[in-house]
Amino acid sequence: MPALLPKTGSQRVLAVSNFIYTVGSGLYLTAGVLYFTEAVHLPAGQVGLGLGIAGLVALAVGVAVGHLADRHGARGIYAATLVVQALATAGFVLADSFWPFVLAVCTAAAAKAAGIAARSPLIRHYGGDRPQEFRAYLRAVTNVGVSLGAVLAGWAVQVGSLTAYQLMVLGNAIAFAIAALILSLLPPVAPVPTSGGPRWIALRDRPYLLLTALDGVMAIQFKVLTVAIPLWIVDATTAPHWLISATMLTGTVIVVAFQVRASRNVDSPAAGAHAYRRAGVAFLIACSLISLSAGIPAWATVALLLIAVVIHTVGELWHSAAGFEVSFALAPQQATGQYLGVFGLGAGLAEALGPGLLIALCISWGRPGWYVLGAMFALTGLAAPPAVRWAQQHQHASPTQLALVRKATTA
Repeated sequence: MPALLPKTGSQRVLAVSNFIYTVGSGLYLTAGVLYFTEAVHLPAGQVGLGLGIAGLVALAVGVAVGHLADRHGARGIYAATLVVQALATAGFVLADSFWPFVLAVCTAAAAKAAGIAARSPLIRHYGGDRPQEFRAYLRAVTNVGVSLGAVLAGWAVQVGSLTAYQLMVLGNAIAFAIAALILSLLPPVAPVPTSGGPRWIALRDRPYLLLTALDGVMAIQFKVLTVAIPLWIVDATTAPHWLISATMLTGTVIVVAFQVRASRNVDSPAAGAHAYRRAGVAFLIACSLISLSAGIPAWATVALLLIAVVIHTVGELWHSAAGFEVSFALAPQQATGQYLGVFGLGAGLAEALGPGLLIALCISWGRPGWYVLGAMFALTGLAAPPAVRWAQQHQHASPTQLALVRKATTA
């Protein structure tokens, strides 16, 4: 198990703020869609369309806000994104038709993406010698917070009244506001001065963009436990429905217990590349086992799916550790927010497109789709080592290229 609290006071402030924030996130992730469909009575198709629009809007925000955090101080920018999220989430209680709903969820999603990018310079600044390991600790904290939020959201779902759902939404907003308030205890981080050269350097860094794309493809795996497996259990197997909760709980416990430990061994870009490759193999094995769980006795399905979830989650540990390492190690110090904002584009696309792809492959197509999905993950993992080597070569060449840019601009 990771240490209960990190070593320094600044890390503890970030961890506590993150925990409160993710309790609120757990409330929404568990019952947010049900709030709009069951309490507000918006058609499911409209809710899906609105969430898709919000996902696309969020993609356009992270890079710009990450750049603002680099140039104007990350603490204030990050706190501002949390305040905007709190206000937008509170606005859900007023969203009684499609367009107010779209406005509220787009604002909340954009602020969330902006916050992820703005938080990155804080993690790098206060993360010590290994900010990647501190990022892994925060991910473990996130899983604990989301799980607690999910338990609390269960009350609203069980009661099912409009008042219960509205209390859940307001609790979410209050959690975001408290998370922003806690950040005031964090010493401010001075803006990093520019180093010359092109302004949007992350968008010109082709090796880093390739790694962003590869990580985005692999990030579809995060939706396997939350989208594909629950639908598979219901539609294609004879397993009891309680297995859906059991698979989620199994994955969460493994991440909380082992994410920091897994990240300690991924301490260089080369190690990150190998972790991507191992993750791809783990996902291939897990997807193959899941496909075999159809058409067999219920007890065998339960055993096979739990084994598959354990293997999948081990792959998730490796994938997350690899992403933490390469995204930080290959980002220049003076543009951490901008680079991490770019890296978040891959996960954002996976968030927006992943559920539809998984449903088409694994649910509509069925067993063959799981093999195709596993092969996609494995091939992505195999592509990571040469992509990381290219990015390292580009990183080493950057000082020379920057000098040429400066010379050209001053000539």
